[in-house]
Amino acid sequence: MSTFNGLVSEFPDIRSATPPLACFLSHVHSDHLSGLETLRSPLYPCRVNYALGILEARQQTYKHLSKVIKPLPLESPTVIELQPGKYIQVTLFDANHCPGSVMFLIEGQGKAILYTGDIRSEPWFVNAITRSPALIEYTCGIKTLDTIYLDTSFTDDIPFQTKAEGIAELLRKVQKYPKDTVFYLQSWTYGYEDVWVALSKALNSPIHVDNYKLRIYNSLNTPSEVRPHSCAYLTPTAAALTGFMCGNTPQPGCLTSDQNVRLHSCESGNRCAIAKQPSVVRIQPVIASFPDGGVIQEAGIGGGGEDLEREMELGIPSWGDLQSLLEMYVQGTEINALNNVPEEARGECTRVLTEALTSGRNLPLNINLSSFEDAYSTDLRRAILSIAGRQSKAASPRNLSEDGIGTSLPNVIRFPYSRHSSYAELCHLVDAFRPRDVWPCTFHLEAWQSRGD
Repeated sequence: MSTFNGLVSEFPDIRSATPPLACFLSHVHSDHLSGLETLRSPLYPCRVNYALGILEARQQTYKHLSKVIKPLPLESPTVIELQPGKYIQVTLFDANHCPGSVMFLIEGQGKAILYTGDIRSEPWFVNAITRSPALIEYTCGIKTLDTIYLDTSFTDDIPFQTKAEGIAELLRKVQKYPKDTVFYLQSWTYGYEDVWVALSKALNSPIHVDNYKLRIYNSLNTPSEVRPHSCAYLTPTAAALTGFMCGNTPQPGCLTSDQNVRLHSCESGNRCAIAKQPSVVRIQPVIASFPDGGVIQEAGIGGGGEDLEREMELGIPSWGDLQSLLEMYVQGTEINALNNVPEEARGECTRVLTEALTSGRNLPLNINLSSFEDAYSTDLRRAILSIAGRQSKAASPRNLSEDGIGTSLPNVIRFPYSRHSSYAELCHLVDAFRPRDVWPCTFHLEAWQSRGD
């Protein structure tokens, strides 16, 4: 989450202590919207952020800002008069974070700063941005930026897979499942649109989303004033998401309100009946993955990280508790009667529970917290059935492991897809500009101090 207070010392008139003369909106994730409810100063967003209208904060539509919002196009230097005789020049650049996310180059009064907002500075992105006509004088050394206000969500020296590598890994994984498998993509914030398009094309299926999402993405298509029955698309993926006209023939996008499809990405609190079925395979983005199977979870990272669901685990405090579980549910008749679990699966369940107690580790249950009315408790019977059911699937010949050897396909697919930059990517971006100073916009003071940073 961004901890930047919005003040840049090079331009003190863009401030909050007294009414600011101008405000700039980098993107519409909720952690960047603080203060918009009471804003009275001119607001300069990207055209996409303006078109979104409703923005991400559900209860606030910001319609009262219509008279002060002044959307700006990308890579077009714009002179803004702050007050009589005082001007700045502002240029917006795509930030590769989510639709409408932008960086701001602010120049004037002998100063120049680059505010990145939330950014994913992949190698291809840095190479492209350094060739922008509006930035070449800063990347070739003719001019020097005073400060880069940098998205420092990640400062541990850990390599991230690129977005393209993450999507490729996801597509390879979903291709291993039976053709009738239903998938649910756990991404309830902006920034995963390329994943939608790639999945929809690879599996030849539209993606069901809730009506709120449809309204949001339809707002990225604006009727053309020049050509009747055609639209201008404010992001590269807008037409692929919501459809377009090819001559007089409508072409559908990959997003749909039809629930009878294989791919779903509807809201957690408004999930359709098909997406709630226990056989649905969940797709969950993570920050990065490692060769040993470990991952960096996204929870807690700015721009919707808390939307991702937590997973339930079973802890077994003592041997007495284990014996009670085995007698009541596994060795007894309740599981067989409820779920028709075969004998070999019940035996494997006993082994797994015993190993969990011996190792002292909690046992993952692959149960969604958000699927419960009470997100903090569930029936113990359901937990045991989750373990037994998982072992039952492992015995089925249709379930193959990722290496093709007879173990079950997981009911949760994780793939690396960070919307923020890695430490190496941030270094690449800073090195391209070589500014006089760098200011962290996201910092974790206690963690940095503990490492001596």
